[in-house]
Amino acid sequence: MSLRHRSTSIRGGSGYYLQNSPNHDENDPTTTTSPDPLEQPFNIIPIHNLLADHPSLRYPEVRAATSALHNVGNLGKVPGIDADPNKDIFDCLGLAFGFQCDNVRNQREHLVLHLANSQMRLLTPPLDIDSLDYSVVNRFRRKLLHNYTSWCSYLGRNSNVQISDRRNPSASSTRRELVYVCLYLLIWGEAANLRFIPECICYIFHHMAMELNRIDVAEEQHRMWPSTFGRGNRFLKEIVTPLYQTIKAEVDRSRNGTAPHSEWRNYDDINEYFWSNNCFQKLSWPIDTGKGFCSTEGKRKGVGKTGFVEQRTFWYLFRSFDRLWIMHILFLQAAIILAWENDSSWAYPWRLLENQNTQNRVLSVFITWAGLRLLQSVIDILTQYGLVSKETGWLGVRMLLKIIASGVWTAGFIVLYIMLSKWSSKAELMRKIYLGAAGVFVLPEALGIVLFVLPWVRNFLEQTNWRIFYALTWWFQTRLFVGRGLGEGIIDSIKYGLFWIVILATKFSFSYFLQITPMVEPTKAVWKLKQIDYDWPEFFRNTNRLAVGLLWLPVVLIYLMDLQIWYSIFSSVVGSFVGLFDHLGEIRNINQLRLRFQFFASALQFNLMPEEQLCKTRGTLMNNFNDIIHRLKLRYGLGRPFNKLESNQVEANKFTILWNEVISNFREEDMLSDHEVELLELPANTWHIRVIRWPCFLLCNELLLALGQAKELVDASDKRLWRKISKYEYRKCAIIEAYDSIKHLFRVILKDNAEEKAIVTSLFSEIDNSIQIGKFTKTYKTTVLQQIHAKLVSFIDLINKPKKDLNKLVNTLQALYEIMIRDFPKTKRTSEQLQDDGVASLRPATSSTLLFENSIELPDAENVSFFRQIRRLKTILTSRDAMINVPTNLEARRRIAFFSNSLFMNIPHAPQVEKMMAFSVLTPYYNEEVLYSKEHLRTENEDGISTLFYLQKIYDDEWKNFLERMRREGMVNANEIWNHKLRDLRLWASYRGQTLARTVRGMMYYHRALRMLAFLDSASEMDIRERSHGPAPDGSVRRVSEMERLATPSDMSPASRTLSRATSEALRFRGHEYGTALMKYTYVVACQIYGSQKAKRDPHAEEILYLMRNNEALRVAYVDEVHDGREEVRYYSVLVKFDQQLQKEVEIYRIRLPGPIKLGEGKPENQNHAFIFTRGDAVQTIDMNQDNYFEEALKMRNLLEEFKSYYGMRKPTILGVREHVFTGSVSSLAWFMSSQEMSFVTLGQRVLANPLKVRMHYGHPDVFDRFWFLSRGGLSKASRVINISEDIFAGFSCTLRGGSVTHHEYIQVGKGRDVGLNQISMFEAKVASGNGEQVLSRDVYRLGHRLDFFRMLSFFYTTVGFYFNTMVVVLTVYAFVWGRLILALSGIEKAMKSSNNNRAFGAILNQQFIIQLGLFTALPMIVENSLEHGFLNAIWEFLTMQLQLSSVFYSFSMGTRTHYFGRTILHGGAKYRATGRGFVVQHKSFAENYRLYARSHFVKAIELGTILIIYAAHSPIAKDTFVYIAMTISSWFLVMSWSMAPFVFNPSGFDWLKTVYDFDDFMTWIWYRGRIFTKAEESWEKWWYEEQDHLRTTGILGKVAEIILDLRFFFFQYGIVYHLGIANGSTSIYVYLLSWLYVFVVVVLYVTISSAREKYEAKQHIYYRLVQLLVIVFIILVIVLLLKFTTFKVIDLLSGVLGFIPTGWGLISIAQVFRPSLQSTVGWDTVVSLARFYDILFGVIVMTPVAVLSWLPGFQSMQTRILFNEAFSRGLHISRILASKKPDTV
Repeated sequence: MSLRHRSTSIRGGSGYYLQNSPNHDENDPTTTTSPDPLEQPFNIIPIHNLLADHPSLRYPEVRAATSALHNVGNLGKVPGIDADPNKDIFDCLGLAFGFQCDNVRNQREHLVLHLANSQMRLLTPPLDIDSLDYSVVNRFRRKLLHNYTSWCSYLGRNSNVQISDRRNPSASSTRRELVYVCLYLLIWGEAANLRFIPECICYIFHHMAMELNRIDVAEEQHRMWPSTFGRGNRFLKEIVTPLYQTIKAEVDRSRNGTAPHSEWRNYDDINEYFWSNNCFQKLSWPIDTGKGFCSTEGKRKGVGKTGFVEQRTFWYLFRSFDRLWIMHILFLQAAIILAWENDSSWAYPWRLLENQNTQNRVLSVFITWAGLRLLQSVIDILTQYGLVSKETGWLGVRMLLKIIASGVWTAGFIVLYIMLSKWSSKAELMRKIYLGAAGVFVLPEALGIVLFVLPWVRNFLEQTNWRIFYALTWWFQTRLFVGRGLGEGIIDSIKYGLFWIVILATKFSFSYFLQITPMVEPTKAVWKLKQIDYDWPEFFRNTNRLAVGLLWLPVVLIYLMDLQIWYSIFSSVVGSFVGLFDHLGEIRNINQLRLRFQFFASALQFNLMPEEQLCKTRGTLMNNFNDIIHRLKLRYGLGRPFNKLESNQVEANKFTILWNEVISNFREEDMLSDHEVELLELPANTWHIRVIRWPCFLLCNELLLALGQAKELVDASDKRLWRKISKYEYRKCAIIEAYDSIKHLFRVILKDNAEEKAIVTSLFSEIDNSIQIGKFTKTYKTTVLQQIHAKLVSFIDLINKPKKDLNKLVNTLQALYEIMIRDFPKTKRTSEQLQDDGVASLRPATSSTLLFENSIELPDAENVSFFRQIRRLKTILTSRDAMINVPTNLEARRRIAFFSNSLFMNIPHAPQVEKMMAFSVLTPYYNEEVLYSKEHLRTENEDGISTLFYLQKIYDDEWKNFLERMRREGMVNANEIWNHKLRDLRLWASYRGQTLARTVRGMMYYHRALRMLAFLDSASEMDIRERSHGPAPDGSVRRVSEMERLATPSDMSPASRTLSRATSEALRFRGHEYGTALMKYTYVVACQIYGSQKAKRDPHAEEILYLMRNNEALRVAYVDEVHDGREEVRYYSVLVKFDQQLQKEVEIYRIRLPGPIKLGEGKPENQNHAFIFTRGDAVQTIDMNQDNYFEEALKMRNLLEEFKSYYGMRKPTILGVREHVFTGSVSSLAWFMSSQEMSFVTLGQRVLANPLKVRMHYGHPDVFDRFWFLSRGGLSKASRVINISEDIFAGFSCTLRGGSVTHHEYIQVGKGRDVGLNQISMFEAKVASGNGEQVLSRDVYRLGHRLDFFRMLSFFYTTVGFYFNTMVVVLTVYAFVWGRLILALSGIEKAMKSSNNNRAFGAILNQQFIIQLGLFTALPMIVENSLEHGFLNAIWEFLTMQLQLSSVFYSFSMGTRTHYFGRTILHGGAKYRATGRGFVVQHKSFAENYRLYARSHFVKAIELGTILIIYAAHSPIAKDTFVYIAMTISSWFLVMSWSMAPFVFNPSGFDWLKTVYDFDDFMTWIWYRGRIFTKAEESWEKWWYEEQDHLRTTGILGKVAEIILDLRFFFFQYGIVYHLGIANGSTSIYVYLLSWLYVFVVVVLYVTISSAREKYEAKQHIYYRLVQLLVIVFIILVIVLLLKFTTFKVIDLLSGVLGFIPTGWGLISIAQVFRPSLQSTVGWDTVVSLARFYDILFGVIVMTPVAVLSWLPGFQSMQTRILFNEAFSRGLHISRILASKKPDTV
């Protein structure tokens, strides 16, 4: 043990404040006080009792931090606590400012832990190890209060942090620094929801620091006590609660998030109020919420929005990214002008600019540019007028001035351009004037380019708070506290600048030559068409502008979105190169690991084992150079560095410990069998082997190959033969190990006093001597080695048998002996010579006793180690298999390959565990599955399939390994598992689902890894040697000792003890290693409703308690609601743990909250309340559907070292971590989803981090700089609705506040994803809706304006731009088919003389669609798979995915994203959608699919299909089948994907019986009217009303937009009615008007039938049938009359249906918009009835192809193969599952 860890006699922590402080709420029934303050529960370190027997208290740094806090100085004179000798700074501040006692206790431990850990990391420890180094405190104070200092500087206020002399630090300076740190932490720890308002906390700290300065004075008469002094919880009541009530009042105004964002203030609005000096001028101290900005009573004239107003409009996309759209529009205009001027042959555009007239026309782009600036100014004032008030009057002035200025510029350019065109005599002068004006106009853009080239100048100008610079930049941007100094270094700027320059050059070249130029000739041809014979009324004569617009609209839409495609292409290429340079994919499988395993051992030692740091300083140029050289040696085998690993060295033993621990962990997870463990592990050197005992899978077949070489080289010398063998390290080691093992074997099994043992010893001595003198081949016949080998194998087989036959053993050994003395030597010896040499028995030949007969004594069967070595020896001797399939488990192979490959990547050096950064993991949890219950596992679905059976088939090999492990632990019959091994069974199943138990197990690997690494860091050579020999040999799962049994609850089975092996590991590493791990790592699960779960005796609560009992470092934070009987509810943030000594759950902290925590989005609020209980410098955010791996946990301390490195101009504040989606094997859908996710979280994030520098926080499991985010608003944003995608806003906020986000792929964390189509669709809907809200957010607007141009492009196309461009793709399809339909129905298409241009046009469009469908999804996946798995594997996987209809799935997902993204921006309605994380194998009913996809997919697919059918019927071009197919194939593919995907990817989707049942169920759902509490799943009417919720909350603009979009349905009637036979070729407008008479008649007839059904169907059914008969007769009569007296044709009936059905749908859609006005009228029932009819019609249309395919034979099996093909390859017999042919087993 280290000398630093000596015992202490220091007492610490004050119990006085806990018991006697006024802060202690005696009336609170939940507040408990220990009778003895020294016995109070603690979290990690019992700092209240430094004499306690706790391993962490052995560190002098803990004593130093505690001692520093006891230096209270003048604060010790606080009345009521001045007599307490044990008081510390926290006690004094807690009483002086009215903080809660548990808040004080929490932050005391928080600070002590951090200071102790920081002092541990000092390269040069202080001379007095019991004193706190000033640099530690000063560095922490500057980091923690950096945001406060910046805020003061921004507002021009003097900081109230007053440090006496910072140059000459003393004890008083240290105390002063600590006082401010303690005060800030106490404020933060009790701020509750105010933690989302960081500058508000700065405001509070500013005033409280001022009050602190008045307290902390020596003179009593000058001391002034704050208003919060003297009574309990005063800080909460007087400071926090008033502000909390302000936030809560605003949330109430939001009407549960349905009110427009502009009508209420969110967290950001309230926080940004503190960005101006108005907070000092308008707010009193303590804060008075009864007036001004914080008023919560009455109606205020203004809503008080601050900094930004969120309005629902698509114009925000233009407003936030105006530079992007200006670039697109200006180039499009210039390209069209140049292409139009190219009348002759093909020419380069710059050649065309030689023409002066062309130059003049191109100069018109400045008019457009100025006009766009005018448009932007108008949008600004229309959307942000709510910000203008008396306090922000200059903002309104600037808005008006910008409109005036942009209007003047626009008018000026127009006038100058007219003069340039008209005044030919002064053309040159006017051109100079025009160009001069243009030069002045672009001057700001030129300045932006200069600042881009000089980023440090830009950063200085933006970050400085000098008023002169603010005055200079006032015109261009609003002064903000965030978004300043975002420029990157010059190298990074060049990298991402070149990236985008190449993309833009490619895009614009492609657009000009292949999009715009080919369109010019068809456009001119259409423009010149004369005397077109229109088929409908011609409102605009002698013009073809409509036709030209329809031709160009799809091309323009493609032009606007195809930059997304080019980004996909180039990012894939760049990402692959970055990955190659990062050395990804160098070890892709176990076979490649075999080739590099020797180097792998050294790489593990180099990267995971810290070097001595006494005289070394990391980061110097020489050290970096040496690191590079060493990594090259390891990576490419230069210098053979593995030679240093010898069997008796400490390094080899350390490697053995680490590798075996990894393999042991795989066995615990049941990914390996016991036999595979023996093949993979590095056994302890217990048999005196002279070489490293490499794993058996490396030595397989090597000995046999060596025997073959010996047989071939009969006459070779020893030197030559050995040189031949030694070329292969594993072969040499296999020979030496086999020889030494055999020698040791005979030494063990032969009795010590037996003559035979001496004979065998002499034989081996002769062999050793011949080898030593180099005459082995001259002394012995190498051809006989094969015979010896055969006999040895037979002998070992006999030993391995359960029943030992000594006679056979003796005979075999006797035969082996005869070969050794008779056949093996080249020189024959007589019996006397053999006896003289000691290799023959001295007994007389007449003796009846055989040699070896009484000399063999085998070890007992309980000697597991001996027989384990025997099995290893047999494997080496007999294995002929290459063992390329070891292990058989694919996931184990993948993890081993990734782990081994990662150690050859550029990883920071690992510090010692004591010197690593401490960190926490935080997991928010609500009410998801913790452990699968017995009922859950056994309950069967409608197909008769249980969850357990499903898991058994998917994880077939793991199930077998589990049963093997259970049998080893005492299970005899597999059926016993439900009784005696139920807990193990539940854990096994839960570890393969997306459960909290799986997440907890994974995160606790950090604790386990740290304990082991801490042991390796400090253990002596003897300890390491003993530890490397220590693992019990029974399948690599250690036996439970008697001490472990005593420390383990009796109800725990052996397998459940290995949940994290907390107890057993703690006993093995119970020294300082255990204390180190506790100090360095904490895991907090925010189980929000755990308190109510306990009260209700919810099984989830018991399961969470079980997890705490088995994981000592696990803490659970929850919100407790206490009812005091007076209709008042008190809310507390509580932290609990399981006390291993008391064997019960204990409450550690209980901090009262001002009210319910959920004011915003639930998940970030849950994170926020538990954030105060985390510890360390970093925090990793982990969702509860994630997993971790032990081997990856070993690299965590390496990852944390990244916080110390500069990436460009900044150190990282978020470390991005790679994810692996572990749900990809469940079904083809899960595979598609995981592949798409894989490319996003690897290649996509890699490129965003380097070179683009715009990686954000896209979710878990990134690692945050905890103290940086602690003072800047936390880990996410929580404003209602706008921050529904809460995670990504942490990245936005980080970037805006000057942070940096990196991405690291040498470490990975598991991630679960949705596996069923409905689950995936709901997830896509949530993400798309979240992106729709992001478009409206201030963060996106500020990033769009504050980032430089190229980073802005990267940001747009990787966030909201991706969803916008996805929507544009769908709109392009709509524009194309609608345009062709209008051209066909109008008669323009008929007038076109040639269709060649149309064919070319259609081909161009289809190429674009194919590029979109392919490259958007396929290219990144192909490139990433090629990089990590090989090119051929990637191509094969891609082709397999296509055969399984992945394109159908991706097209369907594209429709989901489009629908919800567009609807959210227009109408809102974004909400959290619980997808469920179960296994999806059950069939989804048609009614359920219809409810989910009717509006998002089915209706749109029917609309597109109707258009294509009408176009095929009326287009002259469509008569050519090939042209029609070429032009519409992509559109038809979209129609089929949107209408059929829910059934293709639905288990048993084409089962005929289920189809029939589904239709009956659908009709039942349609006609069931329901009651008040009926759910949408039960009644169509309830669902129909819920589908309109977004129209109830949308604004006027949203309703207008909805009506405009619905008007398109009336065009079908308008276009078709003129093509009916009854129209007789007339183009009069009256034909269309008369057609509405038919609509009216149809509605009347429908209403008549509906009324008759409601009135007569139940009791007077004959009347209902009579009405039906009359209606039918009337219809037939009308048709007959029309046929007789008009030009009506029978085909008109079908055409009329296609024309009039959409009209009815349009009427219904518009009626829904006016629902508030129509619902109380008589006509509303008709609307509801018609809507029901339409949904029946749509349902029948969608279900018809499903029914046909279900009826046809073979489609069901084909569909099953498509859906579950990936699971087939993993052993899932889905045919048995769907047929319910389950075997009668577990």
